[in-house]
Amino acid sequence: MQIKRNGRIHYLATEFSGTPCSVQGFTTRHEGVSRPPYNSLNLGTTTLDQQHNVEGNRSLLTRAFGIAQEALVTVRQVHGNDILVIDEPNEDFTHFLSVEGDAIVTNQPNIMIGICVADCAPILLVDPEKKVIAAVHAGWQGTASKLVSKTVAAMQNIFGCTPGTIQAAIGPCISPCCYEVDAPVKQAFQQGDVAWDTCTEPNGEGKWRLDLAEANRRLLISAGIKASSIQVSEMCVSCQRELFFSYRRDDGVTGRQMGFIMLK
Repeated sequence: MQIKRNGRIHYLATEFSGTPCSVQGFTTRHEGVSRPPYNSLNLGTTTLDQQHNVEGNRSLLTRAFGIAQEALVTVRQVHGNDILVIDEPNEDFTHFLSVEGDAIVTNQPNIMIGICVADCAPILLVDPEKKVIAAVHAGWQGTASKLVSKTVAAMQNIFGCTPGTIQAAIGPCISPCCYEVDAPVKQAFQQGDVAWDTCTEPNGEGKWRLDLAEANRRLLISAGIKASSIQVSEMCVSCQRELFFSYRRDDGVTGRQMGFIMLK
């Protein structure tokens, strides 16, 4: 992954081989219209930023890739494990803004699906053979409930995808250097049967450093995706203040970047 510029928008671009995608990547915080502390490309509708700023930023993003803002589909993320599936054309996508969910799967072309993050792992999936894409929001709750595994299963069960042909990209998220968690998180991982020891390091009594990206990478492999087909960003959003928003670093008063993907 490398940072590119498309029009005004700086974003971390992924490179999926042989795919039908026309757009995919992860935004940075640059080149938007929001004022501090949401400066500047805040794409999150649940922040206390002025709504017209968020709408303006979303318009900048979609225009940068030559589509109408109405073609951007996001949902109301709640750190759960519900998946929105779009399997037929829609005249209006705005009603999905109120739908609770933390992953989106579609086989429909010319709509940009996106998930917003400020520490959580944004994950993009594509099956180039079946022409199916997904965007997943994986915080510790979503990771503990294996949301990315369930999304792969939805692609398989609903659209006939083969996990071995799916490609994945895990975008910038908070890294272990800045992500200390405690016993309730460990308990949630163990209840969800997510291998705790493979993605954490002890950091004092009852404390651990959690590697969200590694946990989800392992879940993708367990779901049948080839390790060689998974890209993982090594950027920490908490460390990279100039590039990314971070909820934990900024005590909750911050914007949101987006992972986005669209079929031709």
